[in-house]
Amino acid sequence: MSSNAAQDDDPINDKPMPLIEHLMELRTRLLWSIGAFAIAFAVCYYFSRTIYGFLAAPLANALWEHGGGDRRMIFTALYEAFFTYLKVAFFGAVFFSFPIWATQLWLFIAPGLYRSEKRAITPFLVASPFLFLMGAALAYYFIFPLAWQFFISFETPAGAGTVPIQLEAKVSEYLSLVMHMILAFGIAFQMPVLLTLLCKVGILNVESLRKGRRYAIVGMFVVAAIITPPDIISQIGLAVPLILLYEISILAARWMAPKPDAGA
Repeated sequence: MSSNAAQDDDPINDKPMPLIEHLMELRTRLLWSIGAFAIAFAVCYYFSRTIYGFLAAPLANALWEHGGGDRRMIFTALYEAFFTYLKVAFFGAVFFSFPIWATQLWLFIAPGLYRSEKRAITPFLVASPFLFLMGAALAYYFIFPLAWQFFISFETPAGAGTVPIQLEAKVSEYLSLVMHMILAFGIAFQMPVLLTLLCKVGILNVESLRKGRRYAIVGMFVVAAIITPPDIISQIGLAVPLILLYEISILAARWMAPKPDAGA
């Protein structure tokens, strides 16, 4: 089959446009993305107390189990609570507006892709947000309760000749830790998408993934140790799912790898 015939079977939907029209379209996509983020930010700031309560729930439950019905979180600067709620709103706005600006980005670049390229990219676009949600859910529902229980266990009760040690977490530090871990787990769970895409374009292959399995496992534990708090629970809680995702990546790469041309 000639190259012209192949292009006819795999059309591109783009149409010639002057540079100024491309820039105008880019401006439109950016305005839609900025508008979606601004609306999401306003809504999230209105519900910032509720969102922060949701993020603080694992710590509240852990403190309650340690007999702390009157426990509290503190802020030590006049502006700290205000900026904490701004961070909550920003975090929520990024999270909830992501589908909008990701869609706008896709609508901008999709007309320049061949039909086969669109079919190849679509599964990755669909899988990516689901994997991020899986990573975030793992951090929130499994890692946080165990890690917070571990850290709170180092409290020392009052007694004769001892000074009690009790946690009084700062709201800004707690929020930064929670957002850091949620983003770290969500981004780490993008590994199957990255590895499968690299195999799809020929940079990696299934055999190289299999041969590099031992090095990958060591690397995952190193990455987990870097991006999680210094406790064994968080590190293992991230490293073990990454190892499982690596094995899934091998299976997905074998399924998505370019097939040899039967007519060659």
